[in-house]
Amino acid sequence: MPISHSPQAPVMPTARPAGPGTPALVPRPSGGGEHGTTATPADELPAPALRSRTAPDALAGFSIGVTAARGGEELTALLERRGARVVRAPAIRLVPIPDDAPLLAATLACLDAPVHDVVVTTGAGFRGWMAAADGWGLGAELTARLSQARLLCRGPKSRGAVRAAGLAEHGSPPADFLEDIERHLLDQDLRGRRVVLQPPGEPLAGLAAALRAAGATVIEAPVYNWTPSPDPAPLRRLILRTIAGSIDAIAFTSAPAVRATLDAARAEHLEDPLLAALAGSAVAACVGPVTAAPLLAKGVPVVQPCGSRLGALAHALAGHLPEHGVTRLTAGAHRLEIRGHAVAVDGELQPLPPAPMAVLKRLAERPGHVVTRAELRVVLPGGPERDSAEHAVEMAVTRLRRALGRSGIVETVVKRGYRLACDRRAAGAVRTARPKGN
Repeated sequence: MPISHSPQAPVMPTARPAGPGTPALVPRPSGGGEHGTTATPADELPAPALRSRTAPDALAGFSIGVTAARGGEELTALLERRGARVVRAPAIRLVPIPDDAPLLAATLACLDAPVHDVVVTTGAGFRGWMAAADGWGLGAELTARLSQARLLCRGPKSRGAVRAAGLAEHGSPPADFLEDIERHLLDQDLRGRRVVLQPPGEPLAGLAAALRAAGATVIEAPVYNWTPSPDPAPLRRLILRTIAGSIDAIAFTSAPAVRATLDAARAEHLEDPLLAALAGSAVAACVGPVTAAPLLAKGVPVVQPCGSRLGALAHALAGHLPEHGVTRLTAGAHRLEIRGHAVAVDGELQPLPPAPMAVLKRLAERPGHVVTRAELRVVLPGGPERDSAEHAVEMAVTRLRRALGRSGIVETVVKRGYRLACDRRAAGAVRTARPKGN
């Protein structure tokens, strides 16, 4: 499979660049003391960058973990459409609150007196609230009451759910981030106003406290909770693979999923190795600043799109990984581009099994220099203690040469080891390293 190339993006501090040529991510102001990043809008990108981001092979050769519960299938499809190998590992699941008394009380409070503002944080939550009200015989009354309020929606799914209920969202601000809605509300005189919060699976204690401090009466309408996934095995495997270096990126779409992933790693005494991997060999990609906050608090740089949408997240990864997740070099007169689980030889992509890929990456660390069999044994899956380790190295090199499909790339140095056929003085691997945050 031929692959496309584009110029290398500049390295920026605090966060990782999101794509080739542009957009190097720059700090994005956000409320509540959180740090965010944004990217150059698509209509400002040069044509080569746009082509590389939208090309069907932009993510070919990369393995990306997806932790989403909601929207996991959609994000998987977006990434696979660009050639990625996706590893699904849901970190959390959405469950209705077993006791619906708080939601019923919130509904009755809305009907007791006019409400002025309704903050809709998720489409699933709003639909669940409307369905519950219908079940209590209060659906028509609640819809009529909400039609008289300003509905402030976070993101396109919330707006879609509001419209599906026959209601209209308030046009300002067109918010994708909860912080935008918070700033919009707190910029106004809230004394005497009744504000309804539909939480996104966890309490919005900070927002509720800020609104009450500004003089508003706050009604919280909880619909569901996030809980850890009932099957922890896929997430554990994703964590182990990320630490081992066989995952190029993990895509996060919610802060609870980030926290659940870190909690799962901590339970296995693997949190520090996971954080080190996400700050080094792997990329943490977050859909928005709220999602990114737990990782930024741990010192992990993130890739983050300017729009809090799954398509924008896939677009950011399609720009970032080909520029900051590859090693480029020339060996035996052939151009090599080493990606996560594949290598492009003169533009033709060749997937590699784990052992040959481990050998190639080790040889590419110092092109033209000899790497001994003992050194190669260490990087093979299973490590130096595996049975017949010497034979395993020879088999891995043989499979590597066969997969490369070209002669003269990997040389044998008798009684010493192996090397890539490069001039040590003139040639070197160009690793488009993933920039680290401050």
